[in-house]
Amino acid sequence: MTELKLSEKLQKIAKEIESLTVIEMADLSKHLEEKFGVSAMPVAAVVPASVSANATTADKEEKTTFNVVLTAAGENKLGVIKSVREILPNLGLMDAKKLVESAPKDLLIDAKKDAAEEAKKKIEAAGGKVELK
Repeated sequence: MTELKLSEKLQKIAKEIESLTVIEMADLSKHLEEKFGVSAMPVAAVVPASVSANATTADKEEKTTFNVVLTAAGENKLGVIKSVREILPNLGLMDAKKLVESAPKDLLIDAKKDAAEEAKKKIEAAGGKVELK
């Protein structure tokens, strides 16, 4: 893996960010999301319609990757939030809460069958509803 060369200005900014606390990073992340209208959430890849139509018939037999979609939080929302954080450990508590409250949402995209089934079991054990697509 090649190392990325940063300008002096970017090195200074990176050094400042590295010294932030977790709470300060979360606040910065929220500010940047609001300022630039972007989200740190992973986005599903867009597949052209012609490719997806042909792939759908072929993939039904040999599907090896799945999208794990949280369809509902259920009655134990706190348990589901905890399960989401186990599945996506890079999410903060507030991000996990927002994700659960805005169901239906993709949790995992193109996950292998084992990982998708494990995630489904965790969410369902916590009381949430999940679909594998």
